[in-house]
Amino acid sequence: MSVDQETVRRIARLARIALGEGQVEPMMNELNGILAWVAQLEEVDVTDVPAMQSVVQQNLKLREDAVTEGGNAEALMRNAPAAEDHFFVVPKVVE
Repeated sequence: MSVDQETVRRIARLARIALGEGQVEPMMNELNGILAWVAQLEEVDVTDVPAMQSVVQQNLKLREDAVTEGGNAEALMRNAPAAEDHFFVVPKVVE
């Protein structure tokens, strides 16, 4: 796939990028270079390569999912500026 000057102008218009006439030719060459590089990457066989989320191998430290605190609504509601029946009272924002 190659990009011509008209395509560069169309892409610039769609991206709302001001591109002068003197910049169309260099941009066309740059975009064609990028597309050639992507085509080169498509030739690489990656069938046996596992998917990666990061270039650095990371093992997350797991912990048991257990409740450590809770069940004390009274202590929590003491910090609320306004409360009613164990719920926070907030100003009405929708009319």
